[in-house]
Amino acid sequence: MIELDEHLARRLVDSQFPQWSHLPVAPVEVGGIDNRTFRLGDELTVRLPSGDWYALQVEKEQRWLPILARQLPLPIPTPAAKGVPGHGYPYPWSIHRWLPGRTAAAAGVGDPAVFAAAVAGFLVALRQVDPTDGPGPGRHNFFRGGPLDTYADETLRAIDTLGGEIPQDRALAVWDDAVRAAWHGDPVWFHGDVATGNLLVRDQRLSAVIDFGTSGVGDPACDVVIAWTLFRGTSRDAFRSRLGLDPATWSRGRGWALWKALITLVDRLERDPAAAAQSRRVIAEVLDDHTREL
Repeated sequence: MIELDEHLARRLVDSQFPQWSHLPVAPVEVGGIDNRTFRLGDELTVRLPSGDWYALQVEKEQRWLPILARQLPLPIPTPAAKGVPGHGYPYPWSIHRWLPGRTAAAAGVGDPAVFAAAVAGFLVALRQVDPTDGPGPGRHNFFRGGPLDTYADETLRAIDTLGGEIPQDRALAVWDDAVRAAWHGDPVWFHGDVATGNLLVRDQRLSAVIDFGTSGVGDPACDVVIAWTLFRGTSRDAFRSRLGLDPATWSRGRGWALWKALITLVDRLERDPAAAAQSRRVIAEVLDDHTREL
């Protein structure tokens, strides 16, 4: 397997974009998993998909990120060039403009409620962008924006596998409620992976949103997951209030959060039990939130 490192990025840049061959290539603080990112000088990044599904995102980002960037209240990545396979690397790849800041996971945030409202405000603006001809759910974004029950088998299998590790009856109740809350709205733009690693912070405030690989048009419920992975109490209330979503979309968002936390917990229990605490916390937050609304 070819190593996705700065040496590969260097070779690809030098052979395909000699105008930037004088710029240094260096790792970034959080290099990513789905796509590996490297600094190229002070103003650019190299973004290398790590698999064929992620490679499907390159063309989408090349086409749509410049259009979205003009209509959003915060900076997002914009492509500077599109690369092709080479040097044993089999996928298309991108050079993007660099955005300063540290991830919320690394830097933390200031006032959590203010931060939550800022994230929600960005998502509201994203939903208002014209979705005409936008990319619907599919392999390129792991079916984000589509029916939640796409992952029904995976979710139910995880609940069964976890057994007494979680309150199974409560988890099933949340899942059933989320699946029943079917989406009947018009498709809108969504980000698809609103997570602390994709929110940039400067001076403890939200400064940019990155990684639109799972973006598309469809049901925006998948963008609600951060309500339980990061926010709680007054910050979750601020996020929900600013989003202005109907209760059914909130319920589906809980379902997306539960699915991801369940499959992550199964994986962590098998590979790294010490890292399972975060998944357990998210599951508990989701179940408690559902109970409060009964």
